[in-house]
Amino acid sequence: MPSLGIVAPQSMHFKAPLKLSSGASLSDYTLVYETYGTLNADRSNAVLVCHALNASHHVAGMYEGEGGKKNIGWWDNMVGPGKPLDTDRFFVIGINNLGSCFGSTGPMHTNPATGKPYGADFPVVTVEDWVRAQARLADELGIKQFAAVMGGSLGGMQALSWSLLFPERVRHAIVIASTPKLSAQNIAFNDVARQAILTDPDFHGGDYYAHGVVPKRGLRVARMIGHITYLSDDSMAEKFGRGLRNGGYQFGFGVDFEIESYLRYQGDKFSEYFDANTYLLITKALDYFDPAREHDDDLTKALAATQAQFLLVSFTTDWRFSPERSREIVQALVNNKRKVTYAEIAAPHGHDAFLLEDARYMNVVRAYYDRIGKEIDNRRRA
Repeated sequence: MPSLGIVAPQSMHFKAPLKLSSGASLSDYTLVYETYGTLNADRSNAVLVCHALNASHHVAGMYEGEGGKKNIGWWDNMVGPGKPLDTDRFFVIGINNLGSCFGSTGPMHTNPATGKPYGADFPVVTVEDWVRAQARLADELGIKQFAAVMGGSLGGMQALSWSLLFPERVRHAIVIASTPKLSAQNIAFNDVARQAILTDPDFHGGDYYAHGVVPKRGLRVARMIGHITYLSDDSMAEKFGRGLRNGGYQFGFGVDFEIESYLRYQGDKFSEYFDANTYLLITKALDYFDPAREHDDDLTKALAATQAQFLLVSFTTDWRFSPERSREIVQALVNNKRKVTYAEIAAPHGHDAFLLEDARYMNVVRAYYDRIGKEIDNRRRA
């Protein structure tokens, strides 16, 4: 399939304060975003793609990074000409969330009140805060209603939140490999990862920028913990098994097994490009997401505010956000008599399956967007 080719990020600055769920406000902030395809005359073909934990606005296409390296968008197999989300048909927007380390205002940026990096002073943000910020950018682009809001994992939480906070602005919500709230086990994994960062001597209470250091050890361990949860036991067994790195036991505490080498490689790579404060913020946003909390823990009541049609996709070996969690959303939507399409894909890759090339998964998404495209065509002819 053809790629979008070289793409360029754009940015939009906002001076009006954004009131956050915590009660704090963020003023004078910037959102970085990318767009693909062409917005039609009546602005009815816009699709917002929300990113997950370590991703960004760079959804598809490529840009040239350091040393001429081509950085390909994290969902390039999904978005582009002739792909399931076809940019010959839809106008696609990817927005980098507040608190990120990929361009939008975050802990690494200057706090106008102090003239120094925010660091630990950057306010805690939630999924709902991100959605409200995205809505402001959509307003500036003149998009009053999205044909679809789509995301996987943490991005799926944002798509669900859009359908609740701005129900009249979303015709379709596409929620992939996601959940209505984290389980206690998931919160526990996130906290262990945060503790690895918080206890790194180079963290300096979140103000490590002033010390010219990065808490790499903590970031490495945090990524290793997270990465384990993204893979299934089957995929780890098939890829690594109990394979030994050097042909035999070393009788020490270095690398013996291939899986150890792989996790350390992933941790080292992550620590080179991701910001520790951002990791803390995003995992807390994951923990806090729970739309049923204000409705007596009744998800049916919480989703009564929705107006969109829904596509939900889960993967059988995803134990981080298992199919049971998607089925909870489906059942709550059915209870509210919403139109719901649900696909449970038998894929061996665990949580990461939502990023990978699976023909059944891609065909489900393609068929759903084809339906949305036909709806747009019918609306314009009416």
